[in-house]
Amino acid sequence: MLVLGLTGSIGMGKSTVAAVFRAMGVPVDDADASVHALYRGKAVPLIEAAFPGVSRAGAIDRALLGQQVLHDPEQLAKLESIIHPLVREMRDAFLQQAEKNGARVAVVDIPLLFETGGDKYVDMVVVVSAPLAVQKARVLTREGMSEARFHAILAKQMPDAEKRRRAHVVIDTAGDLDFTRRQVRDLLRALSALD
Repeated sequence: MLVLGLTGSIGMGKSTVAAVFRAMGVPVDDADASVHALYRGKAVPLIEAAFPGVSRAGAIDRALLGQQVLHDPEQLAKLESIIHPLVREMRDAFLQQAEKNGARVAVVDIPLLFETGGDKYVDMVVVVSAPLAVQKARVLTREGMSEARFHAILAKQMPDAEKRRRAHVVIDTAGDLDFTRRQVRDLLRALSALD
């Protein structure tokens, strides 16, 4: 089974591309969804023990947790040391199940794939990209987003140009959804030709 690592900076259309893969029958594991599930389940007691007062009604309150870790690299590293192994465990279980189900290709959707070294654990990296103006326009429509916040998020992510350089495949999402679908379909056809 070929494992594709799907990544891209904020507002590039990664979730859309993941949905296209799913619609084409490819199993997709979403690291963000895994974190959300962990914040409502297995990770709650571990995070509460490390960061007292951040849970409410049996779930992690992301805003309270964010206040403790966002501007403190040491605290963020502590949180990541709790969460990353659990996310990896969930991803490994997903991949085992996908292979057991006979999948020829599986996608792991990891926003910070390069930043966390996750590219070492996939067979091919697919980067979702669009021009900066398109990216910015998409992100600024999000609730609670400001230009300053957008630039702060970008500053914490690897530059798009570097991601594109390190990618095996780049999916350009500047066009319409059909354009994106065609690129994903072409990629899957090329991969099936490798069998």
